[in-house]
Amino acid sequence: MCIDYRELNRVTIKNKYLLPRIDNLFDQLQGAYIFSKIDLFMDLMNRVFQSYLDQFVIVFIDDILIYSKNQEEHSKHLHLVLQKLREKKLYAKFSKCEFWLSSVNFLGHVISVKGVSVDP
Repeated sequence: MCIDYRELNRVTIKNKYLLPRIDNLFDQLQGAYIFSKIDLFMDLMNRVFQSYLDQFVIVFIDDILIYSKNQEEHSKHLHLVLQKLREKKLYAKFSKCEFWLSSVNFLGHVISVKGVSVDP
């Protein structure tokens, strides 16, 4: 049996957000000192956080990494992100979130002020 999916493909809504290269994501973290990570299960995070991307937020599928150069800045960034989640009625599993870290495991790498290394 052979099925022709061309008609289905025409009506399918395409995801406009390509997965970024990991090394490009890590380039944004130069000089960041404090990190927090929020794990969500939704694909719409790129749209929700569009105005924060490349400034202090990295979204990769369902993971959100907030990065900042100091604690005062991080407090503001974290507040903005959590407020946006509340506005959009999006919920994270608290047990999978990590806040105020000096190093963080993200996408199979350890990230700190010293740089990025592969998670052992």
